Amino acid sequence: MKIIDRYITRELLIPFTVVAVILAALFSSFSSARFLASAASESLGLAAMLKFILLKTVIALEVLMPISLYVAVVMGLGRLYRDQEISVLRSAGVSENRALFAVLIVAIPVGIASGVLSIFVRPWAYEESYMLNAQAEAELNIDRFQAGRFYGSEGKGRVVFVQSKDDSGKQMQNVFHYIHKPDSSEIILAKEAHQQELRPGERPQIHLGEGFIYKLMHSGAKDTVVQFEKLVYYTDSGNVLDYKRKAAPTAALMKSDQPRDIAEFQWRLSRPIATILLALIAVPFSRVPPRQEKGEKNYYAAAIVFAIYYILNGLAQTWVEQGTIGKMPGVWWLYVLMALAAFAMLAPDFRQKIFARR
Repeated sequence: MKIIDRYITRELLIPFTVVAVILAALFSSFSSARFLASAASESLGLAAMLKFILLKTVIALEVLMPISLYVAVVMGLGRLYRDQEISVLRSAGVSENRALFAVLIVAIPVGIASGVLSIFVRPWAYEESYMLNAQAEAELNIDRFQAGRFYGSEGKGRVVFVQSKDDSGKQMQNVFHYIHKPDSSEIILAKEAHQQELRPGERPQIHLGEGFIYKLMHSGAKDTVVQFEKLVYYTDSGNVLDYKRKAAPTAALMKSDQPRDIAEFQWRLSRPIATILLALIAVPFSRVPPRQEKGEKNYYAAAIVFAIYYILNGLAQTWVEQGTIGKMPGVWWLYVLMALAAFAMLAPDFRQKIFARR
């Protein structure tokens, strides 16, 4: 890579990194505040909470990266145009297409990274977050309880007491669990308990050892006592981790003929294309006249164009989900329009018209 290409590439990578970090930090802060305000925050330990927030941020990166690159091209190339560096390069015989080439040098790897996130990392992150949510909803969640304290839920008619926990916090000793039902009350006493790590398709469960189950009938019927050595206890909500297309493997979506699965599959495949096309569309909006301190009109126009893309992107996916548009053209019509728009905006005659108006 020549010096000029490296220089322009650096001018793009710096704002891209800054914008991406800022957006990721803002999203993480928003997710943290929203999560801490929810009831689920009381059900998970600190490590699980941090993992949940990190997963949400990873999921958001596939959207934040194209936005960051779009802004970086407008800002980075905009500074070069504003400071007449592009004009100097042009007068030295360097084609203006070198800037476009530098944009592609950055956009293609970012697009590939966005595709990897969308096709492989995002489904995994969704699966992990769904399992954490299911774990948070479990009545006997090991992370929820501190030793020596009673925990009750008046609405659900439950009381839980844990006498002690080991140093790792994964094992509970001398567990008391009271459940009030319309026709009976149930008391579970266990000498030890540990929570089973969830796998896809499993309900939240806890493994109890050496205990008794007392079932006390309200109607005067005979009470029962059951002694057990080992017991697998499930929450009464029956919260099974059912099929969720956002967490489904991309290979499984590819074989599906369901409209929602098709929409999700095409969304994942389209991320690299969207990233590269957005970067190319951003190039014309970076052309600020020399010695002009600000390019507000360009920035406003760039923001409007991105807003239009965002709306159309949502509509394209929704139409496929609802079966309004079939597998073909699917969501691809939007990217054909974007490619045509990028070609028109970057065409030499179109570029000359823009400079003539200025």
